[in-house]
Amino acid sequence: MNAAPADQIRLLDLQALDVRLTQLAHKRKSLPEHAEITSLEGDLTQHRDLLVAAQTEESDCAREQTKAEQDVDQVRQRAARDQQRLDSGAGMSPKDLENLQHEVASLAKRQGDLEDVVLEVMERREAAQERVTELTGRVSSVQAKVDDAVTRRDAATAEIDAEIAGVTKEREIVAASIPADLIKLYDKLRTQSGGVGAARLYQRRCEGCRLELNITELNEVRAAAADTVVRCENCRRILVRTPESGL
Repeated sequence: MNAAPADQIRLLDLQALDVRLTQLAHKRKSLPEHAEITSLEGDLTQHRDLLVAAQTEESDCAREQTKAEQDVDQVRQRAARDQQRLDSGAGMSPKDLENLQHEVASLAKRQGDLEDVVLEVMERREAAQERVTELTGRVSSVQAKVDDAVTRRDAATAEIDAEIAGVTKEREIVAASIPADLIKLYDKLRTQSGGVGAARLYQRRCEGCRLELNITELNEVRAAAADTVVRCENCRRILVRTPESGL
């Protein structure tokens, strides 16, 4: 392939822009905020799960407390009725009175036991409520950190995207000034060679593979016409000659 020396030189400008685009894409992907957000979102999920568990426990305790209080109320009402009957003693035999006294005493003990249950449930519910309050605060705190990290990430991403847009536009201008067949070869080699399709020959060394050309290779390059598109024998990239090539 042949191409004007000036067109070959412009390949180096194009290559520099492509390298910059690759660097910007890597920078965008590797922003520290990405890892920070991932870590914080993991913490947030964990805290939310714990919060849901605490809320469920508090709700269960509330239902249990309501049931226990209802049981106490039923026993209290029954005891009150029995006490009224005992106090009146109307139409009751001594045996009935004795049995009623035993039932009143039994109900008093039952009421005391149930009230202990109510107190125990209330203590568990209070502990669950405190846990809910604590975890709600943690969730809010971590969410605020996530929001801050997302804001910083979005700002950094927007800045990088703006630079990518500028470099892409510049690349379009440079690419438009280079013959299509040369661009086609360059793009093919760039895809095959890790993003570098053209390299400068500097002081007898290919800046693509960093290897110095041997005497035979140098002689072949020296003998090539100025408009010949030379390829590196080692990495097969387009080798662009400049006054600093050392030929």
